[in-house]
Amino acid sequence: MGRAYQNRKESIAKTANAKSKVYSKYGREIYVVAKQGGVEPDANLQLRSLIDRAKKDQVPAHVIEKAIDKAKGGAGEDYAPAVYEGFGPGNCMVMVECLTDNPARTFGEVRNCFTKTKSKIGAPGSVAHMFDHCAILAFAGEDDDAVLEALMMADVDVTDIEAEDGMITVFAPHTEWHKAKTALQENFPETDFETDEIQYLPQVMTTISGDDVAMMEKFLDMLNDCDDVQNIYHNAEF
Repeated sequence: MGRAYQNRKESIAKTANAKSKVYSKYGREIYVVAKQGGVEPDANLQLRSLIDRAKKDQVPAHVIEKAIDKAKGGAGEDYAPAVYEGFGPGNCMVMVECLTDNPARTFGEVRNCFTKTKSKIGAPGSVAHMFDHCAILAFAGEDDDAVLEALMMADVDVTDIEAEDGMITVFAPHTEWHKAKTALQENFPETDFETDEIQYLPQVMTTISGDDVAMMEKFLDMLNDCDDVQNIYHNAEF
């Protein structure tokens, strides 16, 4: 699958203002995961992984604590996940993950980003079939055979394993994330995951050039400015 997956999810941590947006997005996701699965990281593997990822992205401890405290209270917004898809500049394919407490508002904001950049939002399923919804676990190591054996013994449905430059990357269906991570932690207890995420990976890439590059950058910036947008995945190759 190639380590290009690391570049396929847009990051907006470029400026102080952008960092505050990153903190807000993490805070919202931590709140939702804690509210749904429990506020104790030791008992909620998804929450623990999310906190670890937030720390690696330099999210301040007070942002994490505030989100968990909010979930403890039980009150607050009732966010639901939403995924929008369509065709961006240069006819590239785009998936937009959101957490929203007002689907009508969120859809309107996302659609506006498509409309104002000569892009087209699609119906559900219009491009999703061209992406693999994958769990990705990457960590330092060399012995991919031992990793594969451990996962197979745990009855994990592994899609692919790569060993490159001292890193092992495991790809599995998103539904296998919990089982795969648990198996790796039990068999390799010192493992420190460099990547521990669920992503939409494009099956093919689309090269864009000329004016489409600038329009794509504008499109991504507009989406990142939407408070409800959590992640953006695309198959554009600049």
